[in-house]
Amino acid sequence: MTTRNGATSSRQQVLEALREGDSFVLTTHEHPDGDALGSLAAMQQVLCVLGKDAVSFLAADEFPLPYEYRFLELPQLVTEVPDDVGERTVVFLDCGNIDRNPARELQEGGRILNIDHHHDNTRFGTIDHVVPDASCTAEVIWDLMRGLGVELTQPIAEALYVGLVTDTGRFMYENTGSRAHVMAAELIGAGIDVHAIYRQLYEGVPEGKLELLARGLSSVERFDGGLLTISQLTRADYAETGADESYSEGVVDHLRAVQGTAVAGLVRELLSDTASARRKVSLRATDDRIDVSRIARAQGGGGHRRAAGFSTDLEFPELVAFLRAELAEQL
Repeated sequence: MTTRNGATSSRQQVLEALREGDSFVLTTHEHPDGDALGSLAAMQQVLCVLGKDAVSFLAADEFPLPYEYRFLELPQLVTEVPDDVGERTVVFLDCGNIDRNPARELQEGGRILNIDHHHDNTRFGTIDHVVPDASCTAEVIWDLMRGLGVELTQPIAEALYVGLVTDTGRFMYENTGSRAHVMAAELIGAGIDVHAIYRQLYEGVPEGKLELLARGLSSVERFDGGLLTISQLTRADYAETGADESYSEGVVDHLRAVQGTAVAGLVRELLSDTASARRKVSLRATDDRIDVSRIARAQGGGGHRRAAGFSTDLEFPELVAFLRAELAEQL
């Protein structure tokens, strides 16, 4: 995988580190999505095939995982950082900023491999293998797997496909390059059941998720002639619908589809932070002039040009004012 940002040389360094290392702890960002979990599951199983001592870490408060990802195989999963973390190589996957993982013990470990595809990755690793041209981090893992000479197994192929299909928006987002389709063809050739994975990811929707979507759509507000389309979900919305925090996934994509929208935003109160009014903001851009990752970075977040997010203590009116100002500046 050759890119203009030095990923060719970093690829060789990462491959050597993965071949030479004996023990690893893998992790990803908080509130992991399909690419994060798919990459985590695939990389751990690749290392296990190589006979490595590899565990995956997810904090206990991440569970239960979103219902659509619970079928992924995550052997050797731990919810506490291993006591010997200082002796292990720490592998961060799909994590653009090290602060997006709250486990400080991982940051203080030994060697860090930073494997990602976000263009605004802060390059925090001992070795940084960041490939912005890749459609998803799962595509980077797929390339490394081939470099390591590991054959596709069914669980690895399924995990990689989950990362690929979710981060490309079912191959509809602009990050979907020809290599993503080559990868998909290889995974399908390995025998994955595409329809079964689709059903796991996008069907069997809990009633609470449908009711939460109705709440989000009923709270839509539009500003600046419709350039900013935004909605919010409160803790009361979750409580009254019986929805899990992950059920808000996908709401913002309905907002971005509204005619005339340049930026769509979903603001939701964090259920896990009841001591404050902290909110999570998800942004999507439809206008080529807008880089929502730049907006997110201004609040300590990050992401892609078209999809980004951040957490904030701003009240909703202040947040709307901030977004309108940022939107006006870029237009």
